[in-house]
Amino acid sequence: MPTFSAKFIRQTLDLVGRLDQSEIEAIAEGLAAVKARGGRLFIVGSGGGAGHASHAVNDFRKIVGLEAYAPTDNVSELTARINDDGWESAYANSLKASRFNAKDAILVFSVGGGDLERSVSVNLVRCIQLAKELGASVFGIVGRDGGYTKQVADACVVVPTIDADLVTPHTEGLQAVVWHLLVSHPKLKSTQTKWESVAAPAAER
Repeated sequence: MPTFSAKFIRQTLDLVGRLDQSEIEAIAEGLAAVKARGGRLFIVGSGGGAGHASHAVNDFRKIVGLEAYAPTDNVSELTARINDDGWESAYANSLKASRFNAKDAILVFSVGGGDLERSVSVNLVRCIQLAKELGASVFGIVGRDGGYTKQVADACVVVPTIDADLVTPHTEGLQAVVWHLLVSHPKLKSTQTKWESVAAPAAER
């Protein structure tokens, strides 16, 4: 019998091969356009997606030179908004306070992509709705069927489901792969990362 490790890795390799590369390229082009027009990137997610958002903000700012923020990075503001106004509007109201506008974009990290009818990840849906109202760009890296994010995004990568018991870990694991691909993409990358620059031959520095 194969081990769980072997199963998980085999499935991950399968999923990587199924990712829609055209959608990844579309996100790269869209983010390059956001940067060119002086827009900002707001990255939203909950749970693991929130952790991804914080890490990705660092990468987009440092490696890409794109001004980026995550509403979940300001714990005081986030909890005040949740306490006073409610969870569903907390992220969108944070974006409004940042004067979120048509030049900007949001990047959604979500396992399901949001679903209003089932009241799942409504906080993310509200951000997407705000973006669409203002004419801002919407990008996503999501799982399952893509949910609301896939339905309305300008470009969205959907991690397919191949094991119903492992939807979340596979989706969140590949979200990290895709955003690292994006910040390394020649259409976006503007700064060499530390270890690559240290390891490069002197003639290439």
